Amino acid sequence: MLTEERRRAVLQVIRSETSVQTADLADRFGVSEMTIRRDLDELAEHGLVRRVHGGAVAPRAMRDEPPFDDTRIERASAKQRVGQAAAAMVQPGDTVIIDIGTTALQVARCLHDRPGLTVVTNNMAVYDELAGDDTIDLLLLGGLLRRNYRSLTGFLTEESLRGIRADLVFVGISGVSEDLTLLDTTVEEIQTKRAMLRAAAHRVLIADGAKFWGGGLGRVAGIDAVQTVITTDDAPDDRLDAIRDQGVEVRIA
Repeated sequence: MLTEERRRAVLQVIRSETSVQTADLADRFGVSEMTIRRDLDELAEHGLVRRVHGGAVAPRAMRDEPPFDDTRIERASAKQRVGQAAAAMVQPGDTVIIDIGTTALQVARCLHDRPGLTVVTNNMAVYDELAGDDTIDLLLLGGLLRRNYRSLTGFLTEESLRGIRADLVFVGISGVSEDLTLLDTTVEEIQTKRAMLRAAAHRVLIADGAKFWGGGLGRVAGIDAVQTVITTDDAPDDRLDAIRDQGVEVRIA
């Protein structure tokens, strides 16, 4: 088993069992404890597990949705770089759809003072960020408020998107699988993300490198649903090469 494959398998074990011991993982995968410690250190560096004495634990149960303010501080620097690279794609006069999530908020923070810009969003944090900027026309999509994650979702959100045609959409996800499927842990958001992708001429996935280790309960789309992926330099090279082989542009922030 290759190193990256083993680390993905180790991550799945931790997510399933919530806590593991280094010695048990070494026995399970037939490698040394030193090798497993390196694996756990790498996963911890990505914020995917938390190291404890003798092993590691999942930072939270996979079915528990983290509060917005908690996810905002995770890998903040990486998210900022992705946000800056995404915002650099926006031209004056564009209509831009911005998805929910903390990386999407970083995109919005880089959009101030763009003449003639229209931003469409269901992200309450993006709304708060841009509401005071009178250089931007801001359209807040309707829907049911999910307070924990500061988003609007549901059939009203999807119906609102049917009447919109945007130049760009920036969509986030929970994970990118080995077969390049875009996944999300929040089932309620999946239909909204699909509607956003349908509403834009150019579709951009914003996902820092840790998302390539992530998973999700539901399929949003295949990688061919987007034309550009913006990520960070800790994303796995083999997955990025596979994305490029599908004709999708990859930008490293």
